[in-house]
Amino acid sequence: MNKVNSAALPALLLGAVVCLGGTAARSDEAGVSMWLPGTFGSMAAVPTAPGWSAAGVYYHTSLSAGREVATAREVQIGRFTPSVNVGLSADLNATGDLFLLAPTYTFATPVLGGQASVGFTSVMGRASAGLNATLSATIPPFNVIRSDSINDSVSGVGDLYPVAKLKWNQGVNNWMIYATGDIPVGAYNRSRIINLGIGHGAIDLGGGYTYFNPKAGSEFSVVMGFTENFKNTSTDYKNGLDFHLDWAVSQFVSKQFFVGAVGYAYNQLTGDSGTGAKLGPFKSRVEAVGPQIGYLFPVGDMQGVLNLKGYWEFDAQNRAKGWNTWLTFAVSAPPPPAGASLPTK
Repeated sequence: MNKVNSAALPALLLGAVVCLGGTAARSDEAGVSMWLPGTFGSMAAVPTAPGWSAAGVYYHTSLSAGREVATAREVQIGRFTPSVNVGLSADLNATGDLFLLAPTYTFATPVLGGQASVGFTSVMGRASAGLNATLSATIPPFNVIRSDSINDSVSGVGDLYPVAKLKWNQGVNNWMIYATGDIPVGAYNRSRIINLGIGHGAIDLGGGYTYFNPKAGSEFSVVMGFTENFKNTSTDYKNGLDFHLDWAVSQFVSKQFFVGAVGYAYNQLTGDSGTGAKLGPFKSRVEAVGPQIGYLFPVGDMQGVLNLKGYWEFDAQNRAKGWNTWLTFAVSAPPPPAGASLPTK
């Protein structure tokens, strides 16, 4: 097995945050969350070459949901009053085609014995959704049956997601802590069933670990975090506390090619609140697994990577599920000279 130079791996492959919320009916407020599961992948905690790096990501998702999520969207956009009891039959289908741009700067000077970096992710693209429902509403002393069919789409920019990370290395072991959040500047309208922004701010904190053996070309990464959401003042709705875990495993089959698997778990720990939470706590969860493949190559004096990964979702509750793919092209500063050391713990 050829030895792999970890410093040659572009920084955006090494766990750059590419968060976005509201691409299609997800979790929390009637199906919309700040955190995008699958954000972190292989080499998430490995320190990288100092300097500028950038990644462009094409993200596609196709989702569907049944009664609970579809009913929540109907209530949230005001198509039914709070006296809605239950959806007799309802379904929601959504797709999203988005482009994410994520520049990052990695500092050469150690911070607390580790390697610090800062960056942000911007989002643009198009998302669409269709909802069909037959709901019952109680208006004493009558029961009213109403059918609804809604199709919605939105094109534009999403929210802005700043991020800061600190990484340490000790042999094959690597650690990371990070902080990110949501600046709600994206396309959002409470009357739409689909949005590119989530309509409120949020803070997300977490940490991760990567085992990487360059001689064997073997790698495993896991990152977990918690999202604290601010209130959506336009709907008086506050999402609960969210927990998320991303994992990835990969094996280099040559100096350039690697293959592996990816997955994530997402679980809402506390219920939603506020006068807008008409359906109660509405706690959600989902899990996913899938394959990945990647290729490393030079881009002039820079280092490049092309990575394709996909996720199939299952075990969803109060959340739309389906599949999603990520195609990432990233470039970073060239690796340091041979023999240069990484920040150590």
